[in-house]
Amino acid sequence: MIVAGLVLAGLAAALHVYIFWLESVVWTTRARAVFGTSEQEAAATRELAFNQGFYNLFLAIVTAVGIVLLATGSDAAGAALVLAGTGSMAAAALVLLTSSPGKRGAAVKQGVVPLLAVVALAVGLAL
Repeated sequence: MIVAGLVLAGLAAALHVYIFWLESVVWTTRARAVFGTSEQEAAATRELAFNQGFYNLFLAIVTAVGIVLLATGSDAAGAALVLAGTGSMAAAALVLLTSSPGKRGAAVKQGVVPLLAVVALAVGLAL
């Protein structure tokens, strides 16, 4: 189960790097189609999106460092980082779901894999 948890955590981290790219690099161009924003909306929210993108990147980095640590034998530190990263991703998805029910699809897309990673890793560590 630990390996499954780490694979899921890696997928969640990769998704959050993609979200970073959308929000911080291509917000006013390619991301407009993904998020359904007009040119004016994208321009007005550019700074907010840029900042939010970095939150997603930092969660991905924390998770990736945890995966490396767990895979190389630093079990306690690695597990703590993976659980902190993926748990925060899942919690952020829950916030999105409860604050913006119309964005249920986005919340599910960004939250299910990290939640499964948390569950698989917790079960694997408990065994």
